[in-house]
Amino acid sequence: MKSVNVADLKNRLSFYLKEVRAGEEIIVRDRDKPIARIMPLARAEDEEAELLALAAQGKLRLGEGVLDESFWDLPAPRVAPDALRRALDQERNED
Repeated sequence: MKSVNVADLKNRLSFYLKEVRAGEEIIVRDRDKPIARIMPLARAEDEEAELLALAAQGKLRLGEGVLDESFWDLPAPRVAPDALRRALDQERNED
């Protein structure tokens, strides 16, 4: 999910609408405070097709059934703070 300030959204509206058409959700910020989310209208209808396309690209693996309740008792993965910070910065700076 991308995030954009109001001024940048206004200046590059066509670019961001193209991103939304491609399935991207965009969080709109005013002075770094999230105020709105722009998302595709047809997302629910195309969600299965989108998941299949991502699986075909090797970007995700489709599930094989319902998760057992014991899954939620497993410990969360440990992520180094620096790795998490880099990932967040990278996602925030994507254009």
